Amino acid sequence: MTEQAIKTLYCPNCSSDINVNPEKMVVDNGWIIEYDMDIVKFIGQRIAGAHITPDMLFDEGYCTWNGIYHGDYIDSVKEREKITSLAKSNPVLYLKEMKSWAKERTERLQNEGWRKAKNGDK
Repeated sequence: MTEQAIKTLYCPNCSSDINVNPEKMVVDNGWIIEYDMDIVKFIGQRIAGAHITPDMLFDEGYCTWNGIYHGDYIDSVKEREKITSLAKSNPVLYLKEMKSWAKERTERLQNEGWRKAKNGDK
C-alpha cells in the first residue's frame, strides 16, 4: 500500500477524544491510524482472496509502521550501534549481547503496549 491509504494519523495526545471505528481504524499504543478504505479497497484488489480490514493492513504489514513502532527503524539502529562494535573484536560477546538486547527490547516494547511487539514484528 502507499501512504495514500492513510487518511489520518492521531497521536496519543490527540486520540483520546476519537471514537474508534474498527471498520476503518486501528489502535496501537494510543496512536490511531485511520485508513481511507475506498483507496485501500481499490489498491487492495491485487491482494487475492483477502478480506481487507484495518487490522489486516496493520498486522500483516501492508500499511503499518516501519518496525515495531513509528521511529523504530531509527532507534533500533542507534541501539545496535553500541553492540555491533564488538563484532570484530569479540564475536562471542557480540552474539551474547545481541541476543540479550533483542530479548530485552522485545519485552520492553511489549510492556509499553506496542501491538507489533505483542504479535511479532511482521
